[in-house]
Amino acid sequence: MVETTTGGEPDDGAAEVLDRPLPDGVRRRVVQIVSDGFGGLTVAELPVQLRQYARFAPNRRAKFAGNAMAAALETDPLFRQRIAEKLREAQSELTGALDSGSPPPAADPLDVAAAAYVLRPPGWVKLVTAAGEEALRADAERADEETRAELDRLREELAEARGQTRTETERLRTELEAAKKEAESLHRKLRGALSDVKRGEAAVRKLRGEMEAVRGEGQAHVSAAESESRRLKARLSEVEATLEATRRAAREGRSVEDMRVRLLLDTVLDAAQGLRRELALPPVSVRPAETVDAVEPGRMTPKDIAARALSESDPAILDQLLALPQAHLVVDGYNVTKTGYPQMPLEKQRLRLLGQLSQLAAQTGAEVTCVFDGAELAAPVLLAPPRGVRVLFSKPGVTADELIRQLVRAEPPGRPVIVVSTDREVADGVAKAGARPVASAVLLKRFSRG
Repeated sequence: MVETTTGGEPDDGAAEVLDRPLPDGVRRRVVQIVSDGFGGLTVAELPVQLRQYARFAPNRRAKFAGNAMAAALETDPLFRQRIAEKLREAQSELTGALDSGSPPPAADPLDVAAAAYVLRPPGWVKLVTAAGEEALRADAERADEETRAELDRLREELAEARGQTRTETERLRTELEAAKKEAESLHRKLRGALSDVKRGEAAVRKLRGEMEAVRGEGQAHVSAAESESRRLKARLSEVEATLEATRRAAREGRSVEDMRVRLLLDTVLDAAQGLRRELALPPVSVRPAETVDAVEPGRMTPKDIAARALSESDPAILDQLLALPQAHLVVDGYNVTKTGYPQMPLEKQRLRLLGQLSQLAAQTGAEVTCVFDGAELAAPVLLAPPRGVRVLFSKPGVTADELIRQLVRAEPPGRPVIVVSTDREVADGVAKAGARPVASAVLLKRFSRG
């Protein structure tokens, strides 16, 4: 396609080629011309790579799409012709002068070069090159002027600095003379003071010798007294520690034994009362005839007793155990939660189990202790134990299984202790210690029953 002017004549400048990069000033004006004419075109009239900038404001379009617009203007003759038509509409006087081959002498060379680059009239390369050279000359002249102005300013500052230096030198010379006179006066005073100091030092040395002798004697007496005081204090501390240890051992032994005896006594009394209620014994003395072994009408037979036996997995067996007097339920916490709801986080596992144990304690009246493994914890768990439930975490280096066995051993023989755990080692260990093991699934079934 051959580009044409508004008069329909062939564009002789189309064959001309710019053999150097477009000067920066001319390029900025060209991008501004394209950005101004951009808005007057439809999306279909725009090159494909420029359609994404169709809705941009002119200034924003020139900022973000400058390189793309300059490239499209150079490579797309049809797009350049459309921009040229918009330029002729906006600057008819300048474009008319360029079409006629006589650019206005008073026009800005950069504007003339940018318009010539877009319109491509005959000789446009010369106009662009001349504008670039003119811009370079203008920049060089402006730089020379700025350099001369800076040089003048530096000369003035140098002259001012020299004047200040002379003034400061005179002031310092005056101060130096005064300082010399003052130094001579101070030197004389110093010589007199040195003489007084030497006399004083001699007197101080004499007094210091006397003081050292007195101090040595005093320190000897003090050292002896301190040694005796330390010996007496050490002996007193040993006696006090021995006395306190004796008192504490006696107090702890007495309190633990008293607690165990009292708890066992309460267990025996409650068991006796429960047995009396279970057997429904009348409040009368036993008659000799009642000791004769026989089966009376309406009495329970061995077959009926066998029918009352419960399966080990029946949650009713847990109710029977907790109904025993002074029953103590010890729960292996994580063993139960990881059996019943292992998918929950540990914190929610603990809260759910403790809530259910609190309801069970309120229903049965039994003592309930829940043990969690705390050996791997980096910090103590902040937890408010629910009503009726004692919550314990094992110490570092101690597992929950060991803590459960310690709790069972701490109970007096004869007290009903029920341990809930599926761990066979725990179950066997507490069974040997006299406790009754119950599987975790039984407790979970008891919770589900309500």
